Amino acid sequence: RRYPTVELRAETFNGSTHVPIPSDSAFLKALLLELRLVDEHVFVEQRDTCTRISHSSVHSVSTSTGELWPVLAFHKSGLIYACVPLVEGTLEPRPPLLTVSGLSQGLALLLGIMDYVSPSRKNEAELNAKVGQLRNLLIQACPLGTPLNTNIRSLNGSFEDIQEMPVDKDQPAWRSSTYKGKPQVNVCITEKVKCMQYDQRDVVDTWQVYGAVNCKCDIEGSAPNVTLSLSLPTNAPPLQDIVVHHCVTSVDPAMLLSTSAEPLHDSVYNGPYKFPFIPPSDSFDLCYYTSQVPVPPILGCYQLVEEGSQIKIMVNLKLHESIKNSFEYCEARIPFFNRGPIAQLEYKVSYGQLDLSREKSLLVWVIGQKFPKSLEVSLTGTVSFGTAGKEHPTDYVCTGNTAYVKLYFRIPDFTLTGCYVDQHSVQIFVPGKPKVTASRELISSDYYIWNSKAPAPMVYKPL
Repeated sequence: RRYPTVELRAETFNGSTHVPIPSDSAFLKALLLELRLVDEHVFVEQRDTCTRISHSSVHSVSTSTGELWPVLAFHKSGLIYACVPLVEGTLEPRPPLLTVSGLSQGLALLLGIMDYVSPSRKNEAELNAKVGQLRNLLIQACPLGTPLNTNIRSLNGSFEDIQEMPVDKDQPAWRSSTYKGKPQVNVCITEKVKCMQYDQRDVVDTWQVYGAVNCKCDIEGSAPNVTLSLSLPTNAPPLQDIVVHHCVTSVDPAMLLSTSAEPLHDSVYNGPYKFPFIPPSDSFDLCYYTSQVPVPPILGCYQLVEEGSQIKIMVNLKLHESIKNSFEYCEARIPFFNRGPIAQLEYKVSYGQLDLSREKSLLVWVIGQKFPKSLEVSLTGTVSFGTAGKEHPTDYVCTGNTAYVKLYFRIPDFTLTGCYVDQHSVQIFVPGKPKVTASRELISSDYYIWNSKAPAPMVYKPL
């Protein structure tokens, strides 16, 4: 979609530095080159020079009339998602990315489109039908170039349900429709834990927790007021780096200033974490946060040693006693890069079962839904390989004995920070007693345990 009104605004804001958006075919050709999807092995100076190392999805695309910036684009599962956000100001010198509000709006819209399109990407007919509907959906989601609703999946593909301008002047733009029925609120706290463990003296293990609070409020009225509180157990580490949804009407400034970049001190904000808001009609993420938790949920040790044509492996995992021992799933995956298929495998596991992938390049250790009473499990084994073929995984980082175990798990009704929603603290200023449902979960995300017998890529190394 093109928005002539937005392009006109860009020309007005950017003045002499304005670069017009080329035709669709020319833009696509330039974008494919920038994303290294064509001429990948050819050195293109404007793209591959050392002065243009890109650390984000924001690109500068070379066109016949100049450098078009910023172009927000990423490649996911065989599809390219791209948009050109408006910069409300001059482009010379280039403003910091955090000051360009159109980037966060554009990213939210692209992620909404990806969420709508991606589940059907394996079925071409279904994918084509969804892409065909996108034009109608974008008229609702982004009518004049400013995203009003980025949850594309919740929109109706027909024009019948598109609401006229709301009659009630108090109704905010993000409440696109009104609900009729018994009031109910669903809240889900999802925490993801990232981890890098090395089991080496001179290297510090690192772990990070990211939380998101998702809400779905079915409440009558054009502008219902809701207040939700997040609570923490006594002596729990505070929530930090809090980012709130635009529908939140007011928060304590100290809550937003608490950052993980600063060491924890007395002035850090410990709550209560109250969020008054006027909810959108559909589900949305009320806020995001991080926290500096004292321990990772699972401590691990991985040793891989090459002896002639064989490899000896040993994996030990220990669940910390403070963690709820009740998983929906828990498994450790042990890949073998730059080697042939596994020809011979001898192993012993103290708990769970070990499976070999169909490609014979990955061991999957299914621990299951509980750790044993000791909270410790171990795996030892000897592996030998056949001749490598093209289908076997390669990796530039994991060469020689540099290797890792990756953990996948989900613990329902648990958060690592202890963060929870007190259902009785949810205040809704509407008639009738609303039904409040609260849930929480902890999910692994990039949870690596590196081979302690080989050098590994460091997240942090002391001076």
